[in-house]
Amino acid sequence: MAEPILPGGQDVARLPRPGTDLAAALNTPLAADLADPPPPPGRGLLRGARPVPAWQRRLMLGGIVALIFLAFWLFSAIMTPFVLAACIAYFLDPVAARLARHGVPRGLGAALLCLLLVLLGLLAVLLLYPLILAQIGVLLARLPAYVATIGQNVREIMLSLEEAAGPEMVDARLRELVVSQAGQMMAFLGTAATRLIGGGVALFNVFTLVVVTPVVTFYLLRDWQGLMLRIGSWLPRRSAPTLRQLARETDRILGAWLRGQLLCCLALGLFYAIALSAIGLELGVMVGLVTGGLSLVPYVGSLTGFVSALLLAVGQWGTWGGTGLVVAVFMAGQILEGYVLYPRLLGDRVELHPVWVIFALFAGGVALGFLGVLLAVPIAAALGVLIRFWMKRYLESPLYLDPPR
Repeated sequence: MAEPILPGGQDVARLPRPGTDLAAALNTPLAADLADPPPPPGRGLLRGARPVPAWQRRLMLGGIVALIFLAFWLFSAIMTPFVLAACIAYFLDPVAARLARHGVPRGLGAALLCLLLVLLGLLAVLLLYPLILAQIGVLLARLPAYVATIGQNVREIMLSLEEAAGPEMVDARLRELVVSQAGQMMAFLGTAATRLIGGGVALFNVFTLVVVTPVVTFYLLRDWQGLMLRIGSWLPRRSAPTLRQLARETDRILGAWLRGQLLCCLALGLFYAIALSAIGLELGVMVGLVTGGLSLVPYVGSLTGFVSALLLAVGQWGTWGGTGLVVAVFMAGQILEGYVLYPRLLGDRVELHPVWVIFALFAGGVALGFLGVLLAVPIAAALGVLIRFWMKRYLESPLYLDPPR
């Protein structure tokens, strides 16, 4: 016999039994309510849907990674301005977000930041390009004299060693060989520096710098938050919280390293350029700027700048006093870098080991050239976060915790 239905469509079976609490009775579901409703078509993430096999998820992830690498390999010749624009937009996104919080529309803030960036770039070109050309002219004009002075100093050092150790230890042919090799090395370094600077300027043509990169930067910076939300909505629902946590950790490490390292490079370049010029080194500006730029690679910039400045000081002055001044400048630079700049701008927020950064930059440069250098640190930061995540999972898994028999 069917249960009677009260007026208004209320089922008698849902009425509370005598002696029961009304709220508890009304909150108690029926057996039919406990059963899962059939999932609607096309909503496989709801309850009752068939789970996706693990091999299918792995195949999809591997296909996405392979597609990204294939795209970078096929279009590497034209992707440099786009990747450079993405790096600039990522660098400027906190500033644009702060302007938006103060009431400036996102599009207007992005346009103002891009305009300021273009003006700063043009100002740097107008100020530094003639100065760098003048420094290259000085290098080419003075290079033979530098080579002769360095050869003379090396010959005097070898003669001193011959007098101290005896003719049987230092042969005359060995002395002349060392002198000639030192001169050839200095000539090679000079010509390589001029070719490197000329090739670097030719690499960035006017169209790429003035048109493509600022335009792409504006659109990326204007739509950055929307792009991040859209990409976040595409994440698999099952793994979305974990992937978002990994992305936040990567953003924290990469943002701290990128912004802190660029500010350190700028400060070191200005310091070495001003200090080396102040002590009278003719090519001090060029050596200082190169040292600051190469400081993006840990320890490489300081070492390269120190050796170059030392050789130029020997070629220019040929005395111990000039080389002592160069040593004093780089010692002050190392103190500034180690005790002032890095603790304030980087500190302990960056979990990127210098050896890992050096390997990533060289590997990216070998694989994709300048495009690989741009992508090296972001990929290194993401891989570092993934490796730490997997190591944490491994150290908490039975594979590690299983005691020996």
